Amino acid sequence: MSGPTADLLAEALAAVRDAEGEDALDAVRVRYLGRRGRVTERLRAVSQADPAERPQLGAELNDVRRAIEAALDDALSRARASSREESRASEAIDVTLPGRRPFRGALHPIGRMMDEVAEIFLGLGFEVREGPEVETEYHNFDALNTPPDHPARQGQDTFYIRPGVLLRTHTSPVQIRTMESEDPPIRIIAPGRVYRRDALDATHSAVFHQVEGLYVDRGVTMGDLKGTLTAFVKRFFGSKHRLRFRPSYFPFVEPGAEVDMSCMLCDGKGCRVCKGSGWIEILGAGMVHPRVLKILEKRGLDPSEYTGFAFGMGLERPFMIRYGVDDIRHFFENDLRFLANLSG
Repeated sequence: MSGPTADLLAEALAAVRDAEGEDALDAVRVRYLGRRGRVTERLRAVSQADPAERPQLGAELNDVRRAIEAALDDALSRARASSREESRASEAIDVTLPGRRPFRGALHPIGRMMDEVAEIFLGLGFEVREGPEVETEYHNFDALNTPPDHPARQGQDTFYIRPGVLLRTHTSPVQIRTMESEDPPIRIIAPGRVYRRDALDATHSAVFHQVEGLYVDRGVTMGDLKGTLTAFVKRFFGSKHRLRFRPSYFPFVEPGAEVDMSCMLCDGKGCRVCKGSGWIEILGAGMVHPRVLKILEKRGLDPSEYTGFAFGMGLERPFMIRYGVDDIRHFFENDLRFLANLSG
């Protein structure tokens, strides 16, 4: 083999040696052995050569083709072996490295707080009751002595699904459903999600959580209410905090009261959070209104023989006060950094 054929073979073998990786070797194969490759074109041109030279020229070109194929196959085997070694090296496990801590899920801060509140009241002899979030207007308003012209019943405050059906604005309907189905003594709390048409900002949300409580029996007094709430606040917020009861109006209790707690940040001295008053409002409460107790007549009981107290507390606000959270929207944005920090 000499002349142009030998030069073509030398050029092809040099190209094989210089190629790096399977893609580069495939490009060399196409350049020399493809349908329009240089060796293929010369083989086609053999038919136009001198008849006396055709046999030798054809044999030499076939030898060139076989030599290039052998070189390509050998180089491809080495490239694949090298690729496997690199893959093994990259996938190897260094057993001396410290382990990676897996991500651990946790209860949402509000769910954890609901459990904590429930545990305290369970220790005080209460039981947990739940009810539907889609409620009737009767259970949400009428049975709770809320008059038809009360602002809370208007469309600008309440989400109505259709006439007479709404998203509950508090968990107090659970109290009504419990009195419809159980005889006193009744001592329950009703935690859950509630809905109101509030503009979304740092301290308001259209969706939030409440815990309401109810105790109905013979001889229940305002003193029982004060003792129960004082025990809860000292367990939940700390024993140093004081309570203050201020007269207030709620349709379903009489008398009613707003309950304030001494500010946990300034210890009652006055600060930005408590607006200088030294007190923070945490819940509403009062003695169950006699008109609400009339629901007991459905069970054949004389409502005049019973008294009771009720209270209701939003969960987000105490949580914000307790942990220094400055925006209620953080609870609903699902930022894992925020949730992990409070659920740790």
